[in-house]
Amino acid sequence: MKHIIRSFFKILRIVLGPFMLLRERLTRPAGLVRTPAQQQAVDQQCRNLTLYQFTTCPFCIKVRQEMRRLSLPIERRDAQKDMHHRAALEQGGGSVKVPCLKITDATGQSQWLYDSGAIITYLRGRFAPA
Repeated sequence: MKHIIRSFFKILRIVLGPFMLLRERLTRPAGLVRTPAQQQAVDQQCRNLTLYQFTTCPFCIKVRQEMRRLSLPIERRDAQKDMHHRAALEQGGGSVKVPCLKITDATGQSQWLYDSGAIITYLRGRFAPA
C-alpha cells in the first residue's frame, strides 16, 4: 500500500510540477530595492543562510517567492535530487522535511527552521524594511 501511495504522489509531481514552476515564474514578485550599501549588508547576512527545498514543493515555492520579494540571495539546496543535501538535512535538522532554513550564527552554530510560515516570518522580521 505504501508503494502505491508513493507512486501516486511521484506521478502527481511529474504531471503538476511543470505547471507549478510555470506559475512561479509568471507570478514572480518585484524585488525590494535597497541602496547598494544596504543590499551589500543584506547579501553578507544571507551568506549564513541556506534553504533546503524540493523544486516543485508548493511550500518551498512560497518561501522562494518571499525571498525574491525581499531580494535575498539565499543559497538553495535541492534535497530531493541531491542525496548529499538530503543527508545533510536529515543529519543536521533531524528529518527530511522541506522547506527548511539553516541559520548559521557567527560562532558556527546552526539552527534548523522548518515550516514555510515560520521561515517567512523569520525572513520578514530580519530583512523587511521597518
